[in-house]
Amino acid sequence: MTKTRVEAVKAARVWCLAALLAFAGLAHAELVGPVVAIQDGDTIDVLVNRQPVRVRLGQIDAPEKRQAFGTRSRQALAELVFRQSVRVAETGRDRYGRVIGTVYLGNVDVNAQMVREGMAWVYRQYAKDRGLYELERQAQASRRGLWVDPEPVPPWEYRRDKRERSLAAKNQAQ
Repeated sequence: MTKTRVEAVKAARVWCLAALLAFAGLAHAELVGPVVAIQDGDTIDVLVNRQPVRVRLGQIDAPEKRQAFGTRSRQALAELVFRQSVRVAETGRDRYGRVIGTVYLGNVDVNAQMVREGMAWVYRQYAKDRGLYELERQAQASRRGLWVDPEPVPPWEYRRDKRERSLAAKNQAQ
């Protein structure tokens, strides 16, 4: 190989490595800013570089707005973080383009706090932190938050049932 060709291959390798490192950095980026809106019990807007960034709290699932405890869950999250500066450890994006991550208020893991207070479930499909299950078990045993309900319905079941009812109504209308 010529000297020029060897240099070109080395440059390409360096560029690829730099691109990989940059991509890896983006996959686990950190956002910092004040919370400017609370969408529901597991979704907030954080102001980053003067732009609101929608953040979905990872590994948890809060009751839907029209579901039992939906409003209370949203209020609990607002009491924790609204107008507070938070740090978001980003773990990815969802199909709606929202940042998914763990939200920290100082040293407090807000995602875990919502489970601890009984304001959210551990999202079984996506949870990796096994400690969240113990927090949920403790909240349930203490009948905190949504666990005062004798038969609380997890949000993923509520959404599934709502889709099925909507589909049945649509089919019946035809």
